[in-house]
Amino acid sequence: MSKISAFAKLTVACCATLAVAPMPLLAADEPVRISAELEQQVIEWRRDLHQHPELSNREFRTAKVVAEHLRELGLEVQTEVAHTGVVGILKGAKPGPVVALRADMDALPVTEKTDVPFKSTATAEYRGEEVGVMHACGHDMHVAMLMGAAEQLAAMQSELAGTVMFIFQPAEEGAPKGEEGGAELMLEQGLFTDLKPDAVFGIHVWSAGTTGHIGYRSGPLMASSDRFEINVKGRQTHGSRPWGGVDPIVAAAQIINNTQTIISRQVDITKAPAVVSFGIVEGGVRNNIIPDEVYLEGTIRNFDMDNRAQIFENLKTTAEHTAASSGAEAHVHIDEGYPVTINNPELTAQMLPTIEQVAGADKVKVNPLVTGAEDFSFYALEVPGLFVFLGITPEDQDPATAPSNHSPYFYADEDALKVGTELYVNWVFDYAGE
Repeated sequence: MSKISAFAKLTVACCATLAVAPMPLLAADEPVRISAELEQQVIEWRRDLHQHPELSNREFRTAKVVAEHLRELGLEVQTEVAHTGVVGILKGAKPGPVVALRADMDALPVTEKTDVPFKSTATAEYRGEEVGVMHACGHDMHVAMLMGAAEQLAAMQSELAGTVMFIFQPAEEGAPKGEEGGAELMLEQGLFTDLKPDAVFGIHVWSAGTTGHIGYRSGPLMASSDRFEINVKGRQTHGSRPWGGVDPIVAAAQIINNTQTIISRQVDITKAPAVVSFGIVEGGVRNNIIPDEVYLEGTIRNFDMDNRAQIFENLKTTAEHTAASSGAEAHVHIDEGYPVTINNPELTAQMLPTIEQVAGADKVKVNPLVTGAEDFSFYALEVPGLFVFLGITPEDQDPATAPSNHSPYFYADEDALKVGTELYVNWVFDYAGE
């Protein structure tokens, strides 16, 4: 039996005593708002999580905090999904759709350099070295907001139509080498098998946006991210006699140049932009020795799944044939990473009024394409998905100059937490048509 299979038979009992009192039925155009008390609780959760960050697939304390909270609310809870993932199920009092809400839990191997009183001093082992650990991408905020949404929705269970699946996901930043993890593994273990959502929603805090502002985009939003390796095999010889061997350095240089024509001449970039970039070129041991081998490594970013497949094929063909033209060999390996994050157009249009009501229409803008990647994409390939960016840079600062996500100086304005929590809650009610 999969770790999730029991969810198909769940019946959730009435909630225990909660800090949030059930709210009255609201007018159709009035969003649900959280109380000042719950907002403060979300802030406290966020600060606690920020002080105790954990790397991918090692979110043991975070998972325990989440699971205990969901159980206190009366939810059915499954733990150890994809190693440390937590899934909670809340059934409303009325029939309706299944809505999934997702938050990622992992931190990064970054030493924090902010001066906030709750800064992280945590350390952990990463790639064999002791490193600082920090929530430099805001996943602590994601978890706190979804915990707050769970509390609010549980308190309003009698008004809730349908079922809510709360997904607290590990390893969004990528599983450690030699391990599996993240959204893909949660799905492989049956997350959507027995209880398949009708829609899935996610939020990512974003230093490039002003606090409380929302960036959305219909269709492709974030790029696919794939890593490739090319081993160029030649035959070693003395640098004074290049004809005595096969030069993999020259072949590698030709591969790098020729690869640029994949995007500029072989892919229909009117469909969507794409990038092939080399980040590592390694080879050689001495100035007068032509080596046996050169190693190349790079990344592919793209916004169209068909283009992605074509780039994979053309990269292999280009590298192999270019190397062969000089007597060398090229062995290409593509490590498929995250697919394109695609917001379902119909779902986006349906929920845009909700976003505008929660944040304020003047604070909601169409987001440019983002060449970063997100494994929320795996969920959105299974069911209609909507993923948005929530600004966290204070209004008196320029988001263009704010430290970026993944920076050791990454700073998040906690006023954004209320907006994100309310957005999760209102997505659930409005999608169900309540």
